Amino acid sequence: MNDLLTKAPAAAPVRLAEAGGIIPSVPAVDIEAHGVTKRFGDTPVFEDVSFRLARGEAVALVGANGTGKSTLLRCLMGLIPASDGRVTVLGTDPSAAKMAEMRALRARMGLVSQKHNLVPRLSVLSNVVHGLLGQRPGVRHWSHSLAPTASRDAATLALEKVGLADFAQRRADRLSGGQSQRVAIARAIVGQPEILIADEPCASLDPAAGEDVMDLFFKLAREEGVTVVFTSHNIEHALKYGDRLLGLAEGRLKLDATAASVSASDLRGLYD
Repeated sequence: MNDLLTKAPAAAPVRLAEAGGIIPSVPAVDIEAHGVTKRFGDTPVFEDVSFRLARGEAVALVGANGTGKSTLLRCLMGLIPASDGRVTVLGTDPSAAKMAEMRALRARMGLVSQKHNLVPRLSVLSNVVHGLLGQRPGVRHWSHSLAPTASRDAATLALEKVGLADFAQRRADRLSGGQSQRVAIARAIVGQPEILIADEPCASLDPAAGEDVMDLFFKLAREEGVTVVFTSHNIEHALKYGDRLLGLAEGRLKLDATAASVSASDLRGLYD
C-alpha cells in the first residue's frame, strides 16, 4: 500500500446561477485539520496530520491501538488542545475559542462512545434529555420531570427514532447493552447536531447488536444529513459505513481515500 492514498475527487455538484448559467457549488467544510501534531510530554502521538471533511461526509478513522485515533477525536472536539497545527470545526478554532464559544460549538456536536455513560438510576427519557444540556444548561434538564414540554417532546422523538419509545420510563440500569447504546444515540441526536462523533460505538457489544447499532446510527445520520466521524477496529464496518477512510500509522496519516477505492487488505496493512 502506498504511504498515502489521496481521496479521489468527487464530481462537483452544480447549482443554477441567478443569471441562468450553471456554476460549481462547493460543499461546506465542517472540519479542517492542518498540520496537527499531538504530544504528551516529549512523546509524539501523531504529527503533521491534515485533512478537510465536507458537510455530510461519513469518515472512518482507522488504525492500530495506540496510533492516536481517540486522541485525534478529542482534538477535533476541543476537549484537548493540539500541540502544533490548527483545527477548525464549524468555522471555529477550538484552541482560540472563549468559554461561551466552546459551549456553543459543542452544542452543535453529538458524541457516541463505547462507554454508554448513562446515569443508571435515572429513566431512559431523563438520560436523553441530558443531551440538551449543552444547548440549555440548568437544572431543568437534569430530569425529564423538570424539563420543558418542548425538551421532553424532543427526547421522546429521539427515542422513537431509535425504536425505544416504549422504554422511556424504564431505569437505564435495566437495559441490555444494545438498548443502552441506542439510548446513547438518542441522547446524541436529540439536539439535532451538525456533526456526530462516534468513538468505537460497538466495541462493548456482541456482533449482532453491534451491526444493529451501526445500521441504525448511519440510517439516522443519513436522514439528518450530518457529518460523521467514527473510529473502528472493524475493517468491514469501516468499508461499509464510511464514505471516506483516514488511516493513522507510525505517527502519521498514512491513508486518505474513498471507501470505494481501497480493499480490506489495504486497511490490514495499517495494522502491521
